[in-house]
Amino acid sequence: MEPIIIVLIILVVLVFIALIKTIQVIPQASAAIVERFGRYTRTLNAGLNIVVPFIDSIRNRIDLREQVVPFPPQPVITQDNLVVNIDTVIYYQVTDARAATYEVASYIQAIEQLTVTTLRNIIGGMDLERTLTSREEINAALRGVLDEATGKWGIRVNRVELKAIEPPTSIQDSMEKQMRADRDKRAAILTAEGIRQSQILTAEGEKQSAILRAEGEAKAAALKAEGEAQAIRTVFESIHAGDADQKLLAYQYLQMLPKIAEGDANKLWIVPSEIGDALKGLSGAMGTFNPMAGMGGNGNGSGGGKSADRREQPPID
Repeated sequence: MEPIIIVLIILVVLVFIALIKTIQVIPQASAAIVERFGRYTRTLNAGLNIVVPFIDSIRNRIDLREQVVPFPPQPVITQDNLVVNIDTVIYYQVTDARAATYEVASYIQAIEQLTVTTLRNIIGGMDLERTLTSREEINAALRGVLDEATGKWGIRVNRVELKAIEPPTSIQDSMEKQMRADRDKRAAILTAEGIRQSQILTAEGEKQSAILRAEGEAKAAALKAEGEAQAIRTVFESIHAGDADQKLLAYQYLQMLPKIAEGDANKLWIVPSEIGDALKGLSGAMGTFNPMAGMGGNGNGSGGGKSADRREQPPID
């Protein structure tokens, strides 16, 4: 009986193993490559799958989700013979499990090496300054080359990103000094421009102020002169309207002379034609009113006689 029990146990174990190998459960977003006697048979998709035990075998299980693979820094020489270290990150996705299994031995290693060689070709045609400022251009060129090369491997490269571009330490120090000098230069230029604008505005303000002040003074002087002239005209018109005699006219003119002469701006005096006659009349009046002549007439008759003789003497031709 014991050999029969042993045989039954062996059969149960074999059946259990056969069931395990027959039923294959593939997770979502995954695929499995099935080979029969070492030859590709089919690709198992997600879900429950049945295979022939001990005849069919699972060669490879592949994740169909998008993968992110960072690559270590790679030294690359630029066009101006400077060595920079570039970190890259590749976003890829397996679209054909069969091609990813049989078309390339290790697609991860192949993508890494292809990325390094492509970077060297791209960066080799750029100088350092362009390399540091052309990340989008480098990403686009690198993605185009990788997508074209990995298409036959059943892989699609979705994105390529440059994590860091590190120039040599000496170049970094020089760049920092240059940037600091440029910032100091811009600050000095802005300060000088501000001072210049301030001086210009101050000079413009002083100029406008002087012009306005001079215009105000000129207008004030003109108005003052016009007022004085109007006052003089009013006085003369009043005098003429009142039919004043020559004595009063001369007296009023003599009173107005000091006011007319006031100020440095008075260069022209208005002298009416009647003033000459008035002054003559005033002179005649002052000559008639002579106190010494009266005293001579009362005290000394001869003096009065002499005066009368002088008045009666005809003029000498």
